Amino acid sequence: MVNYGFAIDNRKCIGCHACTVACKSEHDVPVGVNRTHVKYIETGVYPNSSREFSVHRCNHCEDAPCTTICPTSALNTRSDGIVDFDDERCIGCKSCMQACPYDALYIDPNNGTAAKCNYCAHRIENSYEPACVIVCPVEAIVSGDLHDPESNLSVLLAENETTVRKPEANTIPNVYYLDTSEDMLNPNATEATGSYMWSEQAAGVGHFAKYADQRLGASDSHSMLVQLALEMKAKDAAPRDAAIIRDVAQKLQDTSPKAKRAYDAPSKGILWGWEVSAYIWTKAVAAGTYMVAMIAWLAGYLDMADLWWPVIGIGIGFLALTGLLLVKDLDRPERFLYVLLRPNFSSWLVKGAVIISGFGGILALTTLVLIFDLDQNLLIYLAYIGIPFACLTGIYTAWLFQQAKARSWSKDKMLVWKFLFETTAIGSAVVMILIGNAIMILFAAIVLAIFAYHGHHVVQKPQIESII
Repeated sequence: MVNYGFAIDNRKCIGCHACTVACKSEHDVPVGVNRTHVKYIETGVYPNSSREFSVHRCNHCEDAPCTTICPTSALNTRSDGIVDFDDERCIGCKSCMQACPYDALYIDPNNGTAAKCNYCAHRIENSYEPACVIVCPVEAIVSGDLHDPESNLSVLLAENETTVRKPEANTIPNVYYLDTSEDMLNPNATEATGSYMWSEQAAGVGHFAKYADQRLGASDSHSMLVQLALEMKAKDAAPRDAAIIRDVAQKLQDTSPKAKRAYDAPSKGILWGWEVSAYIWTKAVAAGTYMVAMIAWLAGYLDMADLWWPVIGIGIGFLALTGLLLVKDLDRPERFLYVLLRPNFSSWLVKGAVIISGFGGILALTTLVLIFDLDQNLLIYLAYIGIPFACLTGIYTAWLFQQAKARSWSKDKMLVWKFLFETTAIGSAVVMILIGNAIMILFAAIVLAIFAYHGHHVVQKPQIESII
């Protein structure tokens, strides 16, 4: 079976950007975003300095996390190994961008849907090579069938030592690099300063991009001024003082980064903004209040006689607010029903939608029992069913975050328990407000405010980390 891939030969790449331009022309890619781009890094100190170029793009992974997290199967792996996308199914949730360890996806500013390199599938289907391969003047980009041992790509890979980007992500990428340094492939190996090209776009191209400048390291400007001052001082100083000054300058140089970015793609900024952190909090209020109240009631610690309507009202109200926030965060909000109508059940966005719908159904049935004064035993049955639904409503986002392989959320093994604790604590605080005195209400309000702030921090901080 065919399995298409790329080889990027860094021995040949001259950083001309012909591949980027050809890709933009072939796919009419808007200004500010790229399906393929060239990254520059510089090492050493003049005159003993060097510059390295490398092409970055979608890696067409065999175990692509973007296809797993996509709630509508807008991203899919074809039988020939190409990871393609269907912008008619995309709802603009940006989950795929959170899942891709290679930062290969973007939201098309013209239509609000995700896009990326699709290996020029339309050309492949007509026996043409991708546009970037055709246009490269030094043949630094090689495409072909990885399963065909006689293809140019397979021969090149067999005869040379290669590496891939982020092998620890376990995505099995199908883009291989020849003669590429660790500094180029590891985003944490190079300092992103405020002085490289595209830094004027540090504000990014994504949602809440004003936070993206936090991805940049400290600017080189201060270090350069210090170095210049030391050099000028050394010229006029006595020999002994000059030696000391030069020794200090050398130590400063030794502690400076060995490599830095000279050219890179602009940051996409914060993809999941305040809507997502707010929805986590409102969801915890709805689910936690019901869960804590029902457990306390069934255990005999809480009299629900005067609390049924407040508890159910809070549950329905905050669950509705959660839904509104989720829809608002979409770049194509009119397609929000695709999550249920065109579901990809491997995505926790879909599973979460089903769980929330189930919990909403429990709240609705409880409301009907109360309105029509039906058999009170029905409330007990509904509580036993509703508690697991409420618990899952509160914590399913942890599993969604763990599908976001590009972010540090995916590495937090305690994330589910943290969400459970947060849901329980928030629910307990709301119940305290319903039954407590002034001091308890004040304490509960502080708890709710702390968790609201903490949720905002948990959502946004990992998105500031560099992944390219």
